[in-house]
Amino acid sequence: MFYIGCHLSSSGGYAAMGEEALRIGANTFQFFTRNPRGGSAKKFDPDDAAKLISIMKENSFGPIVAHAPYTLNPASAEAKTREFADMVFKDDIETLEHIPGTVYNFHPGSHVGQGVGTGVGHILNMLNRHMFHGMKTKVTLETMAGKGSEIGSTFEELKTIIDGCDFAKHLYVCLDTCHVSDAGYDVCEGLYGTLEEFDKIIGTKKLAAVHLNDSKNPRGSHKDRHEKIGQGFLGIENVERIINCPVFDGLPIVLETPNDIDGYEAEIKLLRGMRK
Repeated sequence: MFYIGCHLSSSGGYAAMGEEALRIGANTFQFFTRNPRGGSAKKFDPDDAAKLISIMKENSFGPIVAHAPYTLNPASAEAKTREFADMVFKDDIETLEHIPGTVYNFHPGSHVGQGVGTGVGHILNMLNRHMFHGMKTKVTLETMAGKGSEIGSTFEELKTIIDGCDFAKHLYVCLDTCHVSDAGYDVCEGLYGTLEEFDKIIGTKKLAAVHLNDSKNPRGSHKDRHEKIGQGFLGIENVERIINCPVFDGLPIVLETPNDIDGYEAEIKLLRGMRK
């Protein structure tokens, strides 16, 4: 199955996002669980969530992706920052359990000088406190570009987190094509070699979502700047290779390109036309 969508505003509620996705030809979407630069979240509306679930069932949607705010940094050296991450993660998981099968994606965080080992320890403290056996939500660690002291720019770092989690059965990876390229991996001509490496280190069965973004910068730049499809260093031919890769079949593929809603609609149409 080919599930393609984009990041949508959650201001109108769950059902409104489902309807917007349908309007632009999408069968999945991503949204922020709360203000991406803050901490406030709208009160959960079970009726609105039920309407979204009906829309998804009636229109054969794939899993949707809920993105944690950028301010969530469980690897921080500051106790207050880790406490905030703890609160947000716990609250988001409790909410998303009402929409079974949702992917909850977060950036592993930045260790800000403490070292990767200490940062990973803080991340695991959060995960092991608030994940639980039998949860219906898939939690994903996003692959990062390696900017500053970011954790998660190598497959080995992601594996360390997964292996240390008491609830690893429910912990997966969201592969961001821009981030992976900026981190130094080849997702163009060497896509299958990169995925083979991922499989050896983590296992492709641990992939639960894809962020499909072109990159404003060349491979290995560690910049993390998304570009519109076909207008960056990945290029249209390599994007076509990515969306037709069997490894990604059945996964929600989400656009985070610098677009308005009309631009997303055009990119979704373009990608559907490239799908073989």
